Amino acid sequence: MNLYPAIDLKDGNCVRLLRGEMDAATVFNTDPADQARAFKTAGFDRLHLVDLNGAFEGKPVNASAVESILAATDAPTQLGGGIRDLATIGMWLEKGLSRVILGTIALRNPALVKEACKTFPGHIAVGIDARDGMVAVEGWAETSETSALDLARKFEDAGVEAIIYTDIDRDGALQGVNVEATRDLAAAISIPVIASGGVASIVDIEKLLAVETSGIEGVIIGRALYDGRIDPAAAIELVRRDNA
Repeated sequence: MNLYPAIDLKDGNCVRLLRGEMDAATVFNTDPADQARAFKTAGFDRLHLVDLNGAFEGKPVNASAVESILAATDAPTQLGGGIRDLATIGMWLEKGLSRVILGTIALRNPALVKEACKTFPGHIAVGIDARDGMVAVEGWAETSETSALDLARKFEDAGVEAIIYTDIDRDGALQGVNVEATRDLAAAISIPVIASGGVASIVDIEKLLAVETSGIEGVIIGRALYDGRIDPAAAIELVRRDNA
């Protein structure tokens, strides 16, 4: 299993939201590149980025911050938020991203996701953010009538590298990851799943490791890293021992 420390970008700063509310943002670092270097120094070998402004506006907004991160570290980096067309996907991959995450457009236009997988094989992930099991889009401002599982199944055999599954009600709330929902989704599809939302302690990582054979490829960790609830060295060693 892989660990993905999260850098959520709002107005050029590294922030954490509470349950996706933009007005409930806590700024943890005003220098995104510095935060990326700190995660690399701590031993993490991957990064997860979200352009929060972009998710609401439907286009890249924090591009300069993302570019500064890519310049600061060679860690494989994935980005979601405001990526809605092939041109934008291509632009980000040319700038050095290893993986682009498609969220809102995956619900609005599944065919574009499939086309993206063919055009950029090995570089496309789908972000499925759910509230009570139903997919939320447009920066979580709208909740659809499509279930997370139904959406995920649309991309079976399409070439999607991973599904990033976020339980919105737990995101940033430090209430513990929704292990059961993540496990059930991973077991029901062939696409690897990355857990996101609510990771509060190393116990959450242990719980996910216990069910990773269901198809869980990784876990995204946000606020718990920033406020010291999870020790990076301990988390990395735990996963290293399991992977060995």
